[in-house]
Amino acid sequence: MKRRALLLFGWCGFWAWSVAAAAEWNAEKLSALRPVLQSFVDQGEVAGAVALVGDRDGVRRVEAVGYRDLDAADAMKPDTLFRIASMTKPITAAAVMILKDEGKVSPDDPLEVYFSAMRDVRWAGSDKPVRVRHLLTHTSGWAGGLPKDLADLYQRRHLTLAEAAERFVREPLSAEPGSRWAYCNSGIDLLGRIVEIRSGMSFEEFLEKRIFGPLGMTDTTFYPSPEQLRRAAVTYERKDGKLVAVARDIIGSSQGAKYPIPAGGLYSTAPDLARFYRMMLARGEWEGKRILSAQSVDEMTSLQTGEINTGFVPGMGFGFGWGYVREPQGVTAMLSRGSYGHGGAFGTQGWIDPHRGIFIVFLIQRVGLPNGDNSEMRKRVQQCAVDALM
Repeated sequence: MKRRALLLFGWCGFWAWSVAAAAEWNAEKLSALRPVLQSFVDQGEVAGAVALVGDRDGVRRVEAVGYRDLDAADAMKPDTLFRIASMTKPITAAAVMILKDEGKVSPDDPLEVYFSAMRDVRWAGSDKPVRVRHLLTHTSGWAGGLPKDLADLYQRRHLTLAEAAERFVREPLSAEPGSRWAYCNSGIDLLGRIVEIRSGMSFEEFLEKRIFGPLGMTDTTFYPSPEQLRRAAVTYERKDGKLVAVARDIIGSSQGAKYPIPAGGLYSTAPDLARFYRMMLARGEWEGKRILSAQSVDEMTSLQTGEINTGFVPGMGFGFGWGYVREPQGVTAMLSRGSYGHGGAFGTQGWIDPHRGIFIVFLIQRVGLPNGDNSEMRKRVQQCAVDALM
């Protein structure tokens, strides 16, 4: 980053942090991110938003508009923390692949290697075991969601990963492994437990030592400090045409929690996510440090689900932990084939377009969005970023 500019317009709660653009970017078109985001606030869709655009060389622009907290009239800022929900999943997948690079885990390992109860879990008439790759691609054969007796796990967060995993693996399959796609949070949580088993660390400690620390992701955590919580965006929903703070939602408080939620429990910021995305664009390298092997990045970001119909929007498949654009259309129409990314339940979204060598981060905190994965907000932010390329 050669030059930074930080501007505050207090009357509208707007911050802009930009870096001198490289030749491939049209700075004037990139500045259009601000009015695009501001329109979402003006229309009452969100209290505030942060968008970041970058490439292999660094962050090219960060825009923050509106408010982190409407009642406090506290402006949204580039370092505002967001609950990124399922944007956590690619980070969990990266942890698994780090252990794969060390020969401690294989995507082809049957789960019975890690959980003895899995020896008895099979789909009727099939001897195919559930493998690690099935968890990474949501093709395990388990139904989506959590087991009924653990439906409140993400609110209560009262179990450890080890305790929850032993209950997950006793659930019957609803399909043959590898035969169909079903978005399975408990499968991703099992990956977190596998990381613990093979690394000898807690899942949180492994991420800190092997990903967050090396990348300098100082604001990415399952358990934010009091200071970080003071910078966290409030989550809103619309009631009677107005934005109101959500009293209780799908993820409970991190304070005193035992359960990290590898499928969706992280807080992060746009600049922190940019570091992770730049590492992925560089095929596993960050400022001379090797986080993942290039081969593992290629596996993560290749189509792993073939012709299986997957979510969440038309034209998608899945890699290891990432959604994969098979046929750009609709909300992904502006992206290249082979782009990969993930969204979150509170409206967040990130994309990496390796063909163009760019990434896009869009952060809001809003529940109840109709068809959030195909939202007009995501589409407009992504289009604005792509249009700024020269």
